[in-house]
Amino acid sequence: MMNLGGIIPAYQTATYLRTLPSIRERCGRVHDLAKAAKLEYFDYDPEKEIDVAKFCISLMKRDYGDDFTNINPHGRWRHLDAGIERVQPLITKWAAHPTNAPDFKEEARRLIDLFVVSVLLDAGAGNAWKYAETDSGLTFTRSEGLGVASMHMFESGLFSSDPNQPYRVDAAGLENVTAAKTATAMQVSESNPMVGIEGRASLLFNLSKALKASPQFFGTDGRPGNLIDFLETESKAEGSTRAVPIAALWTALVDGLNPIWPSRISLAGVSLGDVWPCPSLKASVANPAEGDDLVPFHKLTMWLTYSLVEVLEKNLKWRIYGVEDMTGLPEYRNGGLLVDFGVLTLKPDALPKDPKSGLPHAVPSHPAIVEWRAMTVIELDRIADLIRSQLGLSASQLTLAQVLEGATWKGGREIAKLKRPETGGPPIEIESDGTVF
Repeated sequence: MMNLGGIIPAYQTATYLRTLPSIRERCGRVHDLAKAAKLEYFDYDPEKEIDVAKFCISLMKRDYGDDFTNINPHGRWRHLDAGIERVQPLITKWAAHPTNAPDFKEEARRLIDLFVVSVLLDAGAGNAWKYAETDSGLTFTRSEGLGVASMHMFESGLFSSDPNQPYRVDAAGLENVTAAKTATAMQVSESNPMVGIEGRASLLFNLSKALKASPQFFGTDGRPGNLIDFLETESKAEGSTRAVPIAALWTALVDGLNPIWPSRISLAGVSLGDVWPCPSLKASVANPAEGDDLVPFHKLTMWLTYSLVEVLEKNLKWRIYGVEDMTGLPEYRNGGLLVDFGVLTLKPDALPKDPKSGLPHAVPSHPAIVEWRAMTVIELDRIADLIRSQLGLSASQLTLAQVLEGATWKGGREIAKLKRPETGGPPIEIESDGTVF
């Protein structure tokens, strides 16, 4: 990795790998290797992409008719409203408070508080866990279950240090969250097991430390919702509203929340987060410098960014610009869609098979999973382009966030249920610790 002055310093590389543009750029390098049949673990068949696009379009037409431009963006809001609306009724309830009705900014702060903890609790729960909602009588699994559970945890004041204001998240409140409290709130038991409960609880405890460590983003009371005050200082007036660069939100999340992630890979003393080595990438570089083999994903941060952009746009009416730098989410639903349709095929005996399910399995750091995720990022761009071209829509008429929501994520889940009806799980099993997926 050269520049005019010679080798790029490792610290500069580390800083770059935590930016939005680095994700697509590094994943693009892996995709280039796939086109040259130089991946270590996967074969790539681009001719199958049209099959994925057509399947996705069939789901979009089934669920939205021809009203594609009104598909909601991919974000945590959808899961919090699983089965019935919960977010808007909560906002209405706040507004009706006789003495403490929030203004628009406080309303947005509360929603950001909720969405931040909810996303951090959203790593895969496994195939066995479910959540029964008392009020509605509905039962949920996976992301919807985690979302609905987190909503009730928030409403109960579990994350707040203020007994008179349950609807907030702050550092002092999070310090009191334990694995036992989290398990109880999520109805975890021997007969209702959840993957990664300790990892989830430690993320929340680490969040309290992160909030206190970055008052420039989260205020002196260490509250996620205080992000809007930081973003306002980074914005510019635009008529009666504000225009906010996506890079400001991304920086606040990627830097401000960095302490919460388990210490994995560091480069030049910088903890990188969801960034992993890819041996096939390293092998493709003649004289690799330190960090040239690393591929950034920042999946949970990206998922959180999508979720918070919706609050900023919908509730504050702010305009967020630069969102084209955001990528699709490299997780097992989007990635599973590609494997189940044969766009990506795991090479024979590339991974060990689980004796119970018979499916290949690996930990998130395994090079096969890194290749799979990198390919998923670029393939989501390509599938989105194919869907748009088939429907005659532009990228502004059908955004990547809408494609993720109405097509690929849903498509990955639905094809999994068709192919593996007993579990509905992905075609490659990832051994989650509750902090990556």
